[in-house]
Amino acid sequence: MTVEVMIGRGRDAIDMVVDPGSFHENSVGDVAFPEDLGPGAVVGEAAIDGRDVVVIANDAQAFNDKFPVVYFGVIGLEEAYKMAKVVYTTIKQDADKPVGEKRPLVLIVDTPGNGPGKIEEIFGMNKATGSYQLALAEARKSGHPVIALVIGRAISGAFLCHGLQADHILSLSPEFGTMIHVMPITSISRITKMDIERLEELSKENPVFAAGPQFFYHLGGVDELVENVEDMRPAVARHIQEVEAAKLAGDGDATGPMGHGALGEERGGRMMRRRVIDRMEEEFASVAGQYL
Repeated sequence: MTVEVMIGRGRDAIDMVVDPGSFHENSVGDVAFPEDLGPGAVVGEAAIDGRDVVVIANDAQAFNDKFPVVYFGVIGLEEAYKMAKVVYTTIKQDADKPVGEKRPLVLIVDTPGNGPGKIEEIFGMNKATGSYQLALAEARKSGHPVIALVIGRAISGAFLCHGLQADHILSLSPEFGTMIHVMPITSISRITKMDIERLEELSKENPVFAAGPQFFYHLGGVDELVENVEDMRPAVARHIQEVEAAKLAGDGDATGPMGHGALGEERGGRMMRRRVIDRMEEEFASVAGQYL
């Protein structure tokens, strides 16, 4: 296995995944996006095996002069807004195309989080990241295959908006230094008041408390672990076809969050999920008539 660490190499990953010379940055159809808007967001059209795709990545080498906390791959207010605009532009341009002809969205993920400062919070960074998350969900539900590829870090709220809404999520294997987690154990300890030592013990046998792509694979959150950088391109192309086949078959729950939940149960990582959903639906049905 060739271990070539990809942390901080979002632009390199784009070149490795798409057809040579096919990436046109800041352009989607006939719409151009300002270069100085969200410099940490790398967006544009490309092709994979001759098929048009829209690429959304984050550049860990970029720095946003207007927002000092946006560096090293942080997804800030402008970055999230730009990413959301790209998705909605793609949805609008492909609105009249049938499923099977809509352009896939390929997300290259390497982010340590949102890292908001006071200015970003005041301006509404939560709305920007929320709009990007909603945009991806709408794209997925309207028939666009959405594939996320984790090449480095996929952490906290930034992964929530830039990755977790994808139909399928791929990740380089742990040997590449990839890191996936919603919250570090130190933060979990502060919130739950549980000892770090206890959480570390739980993380050895319970993937809910653990971090890393192998644990997310066990939970169903990662569809496939990619063992070589050379395999990223064929893996993305293959999963685009798999997701498209599910959409053409009308199986909306086979991919995305519902599909990942079922996959986690199949892999033995989320055994209570279905029981909780069934109980909630049962209790809702018992009172729904009073409100609907």
